[in-house]
Amino acid sequence: MIFASFALDDALGTVLAHSARLPDKVLKKGTVLDAAAIAALRTAGHSEIIAARLAPDDVPENEAADRMARAFDAPLLSRRRATTGRVNLHADAAGLLRVDAVAIDAINGIDEGFTAATLPDYAPVAAGDMVATIKIIPFAVSAAALDRVELVAREVSAICLHRFHRRIVGLVLSELPGLKQSVIEGTIEATEARVAALGGRLLPPRRCAHTETAIAVELAALRAEGAEVLLVAGASATVDRRDVGPAAVVRAGGEIVHFGMPVDPGNLICIGRIGAVPTLVLPGCARSPKPNGIDWVLQRIAADLPIGRDEIMRMGVGGLLKDTDARPLPRARAVAREAPVAAPSGIAAVVLAAGKSTRMAPYNKLLVTDRAGKPMISRVVDNVLSSRARPVIVVTGHRGEEIRAALAGRPVTFVEATNYELGLSASLKAGIAAVPETSAGALVCLGDMPLVTGRLIDRLVDAHAPVESRAIVVPTCQGRAGNPILWNRRYFPEILDLAGDAGARALLTRHMEQVGEIEVNDDAVLRDFDTLESLATLPPRMRPPEVA
Repeated sequence: MIFASFALDDALGTVLAHSARLPDKVLKKGTVLDAAAIAALRTAGHSEIIAARLAPDDVPENEAADRMARAFDAPLLSRRRATTGRVNLHADAAGLLRVDAVAIDAINGIDEGFTAATLPDYAPVAAGDMVATIKIIPFAVSAAALDRVELVAREVSAICLHRFHRRIVGLVLSELPGLKQSVIEGTIEATEARVAALGGRLLPPRRCAHTETAIAVELAALRAEGAEVLLVAGASATVDRRDVGPAAVVRAGGEIVHFGMPVDPGNLICIGRIGAVPTLVLPGCARSPKPNGIDWVLQRIAADLPIGRDEIMRMGVGGLLKDTDARPLPRARAVAREAPVAAPSGIAAVVLAAGKSTRMAPYNKLLVTDRAGKPMISRVVDNVLSSRARPVIVVTGHRGEEIRAALAGRPVTFVEATNYELGLSASLKAGIAAVPETSAGALVCLGDMPLVTGRLIDRLVDAHAPVESRAIVVPTCQGRAGNPILWNRRYFPEILDLAGDAGARALLTRHMEQVGEIEVNDDAVLRDFDTLESLATLPPRMRPPEVA
């Protein structure tokens, strides 16, 4: 690849290195310059540009990223489409991610043009979470280097996902005189939350005296109920593998595999088994919902991964999960720094459903029902809910109570645009103002576009990358810009300053260099349904009965 300054007469087919602002548009970096682009540059007064010319054996960044990502293919992992030399890998199920650091280091060490970044080893993930990103640094890489990267990546399982299996969990709580009821209830609540987070189910907890015999009896009873994991929360901390809790496991026909772990909180966990059933005597910190060593152990059990002495004793690096007095800034001395503000993450969805529907009078387009009796707004919101965008905020106004009734039971947040008669901007501002500060941006969805699917919305969410000049994401079809549009929260102040019956499209021209266009084959992003005539073009199952 040749990277240099090219005269426009010699720039045909090169890749633009830096975005160029023209009077009527922006040529973004990475654009392959054709005759029309060169003519536009010349008209704007440019005589040369900085660009890259690919050699015959070079592989363009998106093709290289896709090929490299395919070499990481593994069950329960999905690849997203390549864009700007990047492919993201996502989890298809909730589970525990395993990462071979040596393999990742080897792949990253082959050539500076290839990079792979992952979540940490043993990271718990939910379905849809991004677990790794493949990024090609230059505009193209040599075919020979790509071949080497693919070979190494295919020879090893650099990343893999172990699905969490639904476990039936039994809990025994032993009691001593003076143990507060609130402590017992807190233990049950924290345990139930841990089990549910891993997709499991907690049997009704059993309470008994803090004696070896009593605990053993309850363990046997829970096994008879079908418990696949057994937990013992003792009234007092376990201080030895021969203490009451571990001794009860042995009396119930089990064995103690290991006592203690290099994770704090969680040092005093005792790991055993009764037959094939993992049996844990919990440390006192298990009464708290805060992260501790028990979480790491339960995650591995749920993922069907080994959890014995060797696995436990390799948990020390990263195992310090709390502040201690020996550290320079213990938590008690740094109250002001205890809870640093997390960076906003996730994308909200704002569904505009406040308009007066004047073009379809006397009907309200959002309440027109299809042949199954489903209102248009319900179909739109259901599509949004099938995406990863959260929270989903529905802006109401005209006939707001009917809109709310049509969406009853759905996990959405309603916000009223009290001044919706002032035009589209009023509804848009009401929705944007309701987006929580924890959201990195918002997708603005129109309530009369029922053909936009959750999968398409997820493509827009995946494409959002402010550091790569995609702070605004617009779907396009055959060169035409459509909806919904994703806005990074940095543009919220400008949206809140809008007025009249116009949306935020005027801001696209103002910030063209930050607009990422995602080409789609489906014209759903161009089709709204705000007249009776347009309803006749819906798929038959979605047409109102009165429309032919």
